Amino acid sequence: MTYDEAVEKINSLLVFGSKPGLERVSELVRRTGSPDKKLRFVHVAGTNGKGSVCASIASILTEAGYKTGLFISPFVIEFRERFQINGEMIPYRTLADIVEEIFPVVEKMKEEGKIITEFEMVLAVALKWYETEQCDVVVLETGLGGRFDATNIIDTPLASVIMSISLDHTAILGDTCEKIAFEKCGIIKPGGVTVLYGDQPEGVFEVVKKAADERNNRLVVADPNFASKTDSGLWGSRFVFDDGRGRALTLTTPLIGDHQLKNAAAALCTIGVLRERGLEISDEAAEKGLAKVSFPARLELLSEDPVVLLDGAHNPGGAGALSAAIKEHLAGSKKIAVVGMLADKDVHTALSMLIPLFDHVVAVQPDNPRAMTAEALAEIVREYGVSCEVCHDYGRAYELAAKRRSELSSGEDRAAIVVFGSLYLASDMRRVILGASEDTNA
Repeated sequence: MTYDEAVEKINSLLVFGSKPGLERVSELVRRTGSPDKKLRFVHVAGTNGKGSVCASIASILTEAGYKTGLFISPFVIEFRERFQINGEMIPYRTLADIVEEIFPVVEKMKEEGKIITEFEMVLAVALKWYETEQCDVVVLETGLGGRFDATNIIDTPLASVIMSISLDHTAILGDTCEKIAFEKCGIIKPGGVTVLYGDQPEGVFEVVKKAADERNNRLVVADPNFASKTDSGLWGSRFVFDDGRGRALTLTTPLIGDHQLKNAAAALCTIGVLRERGLEISDEAAEKGLAKVSFPARLELLSEDPVVLLDGAHNPGGAGALSAAIKEHLAGSKKIAVVGMLADKDVHTALSMLIPLFDHVVAVQPDNPRAMTAEALAEIVREYGVSCEVCHDYGRAYELAAKRRSELSSGEDRAAIVVFGSLYLASDMRRVILGASEDTNA
């Protein structure tokens, strides 16, 4: 089996959609040797920030000398990005070999009326690889993150981490932050330790504390005030981390925005828990690991001059974080947006936070069946009195944005381009923009 054939096999399972329950995926993993039973995990859920905190924790653990698996969803660069060890993606041949080993089990289960979904298959592949490579720790990001998320098959992890909660996937997880928090608490297992991102909507803390108490978990709240910013820019932020335990650290994160300081506080509180659980992680490893972290399409600076930012802000929580970063770092500059959204997101709320900040918008349609049409998106944009043009080609959309940037730039004040919306859009636009940059620099 080739790599392309392996990915095609995995993608063929998409048509079966998402089915509640953990019985099928538990059986699949059990039939492939129960690799989850031989691994230790940091399990991370939340609406926003979970990818960034996963990347930060994994980077610090790698710097501390641990062989660290990282499982994230969705991918931005390429499919293999979902599976990483010490920052390196799974080799093409290895992925193909593991799929060739596991897929007959999936087909056998299908004959028995037990349908495996794409995400369940991806998880099974990941666990098999991490076990084969004898990872010391796996940082495991949930999918949708509800009680029936496939990743919940694992036993009590070294730490459960619940990040920022906001409204997203409301048809599946609930229409209030409290209901969504209840679903996210599915990762809290008996006798563990739970780290909670500190800046939460009203009602979330009480829901998480109740679940932690019921499952005999110690609850650690990552207070945003633990991280005090001393300097920031489009290069990231420098801050002092002090959780009141007598060791203040001066650290740097290359991830942009004040929300990333809150994410860093959650990551560092988790590192503190891992130290308590017996892992040896020095302050130097924390400093170096955090400084090295990278995470594509999360307020990613693709160009400094002129400024081009890429962000997968697709829900109100993400939109709020992007809005704050734009106000801080691009104040006084003209700004052009390239935007594409999925129709099942809270598009109106997200755009209300962002569109008034821009001088011009290019509306596009993400390559996804759930996408909002560019025309429908443009209608919403124009409600805010912002000029908007529709484009059905990503390359052309970036060209239009660059043209408007030239028109709006004056002297040394060069207008900025911000691409945001669906992560499906971010993935495709990232390739377009970096390809255009390479062509310019050739």
